[in-house]
Amino acid sequence: MMERAPHSPMIGTGWLQGWRLTFGGEDVGWEGALATIVEEPNSQVFVVLYDVSPYDEPSLDQWEGSELGLHKKIRLRVQTLEGSVLAWLYVLDAYEGGLPSARYLGVVADAAEAAGAPADYVEDLRTRPCRGIGP
Repeated sequence: MMERAPHSPMIGTGWLQGWRLTFGGEDVGWEGALATIVEEPNSQVFVVLYDVSPYDEPSLDQWEGSELGLHKKIRLRVQTLEGSVLAWLYVLDAYEGGLPSARYLGVVADAAEAAGAPADYVEDLRTRPCRGIGP
């Protein structure tokens, strides 16, 4: 995120209640499927919150492929230790399914671990099915 939005500091972490992490868009042309979220009762997704500056928002939108229709931005309530906050999230505009590459899944797991996700959550990420070998 520091490369994509260098003027947008991390401001905390939280959980999306009633959503789960999944993967889709495998046919778009990357090494495998991309991370996204879908609604699912009794599930939750660990998220990192950033204060995205107006300077960084256009480049972040471009990086996420918003102008190409790859992602859409939705606003959801995130539960934090300080209470609930509204946040913008990029959600893949593609069908769920497909496997992420081992490299990509490793990046996702490493980022969750660095942000302070619980060890069992990180372990679940690291042991998900994936394509190919990791780094």
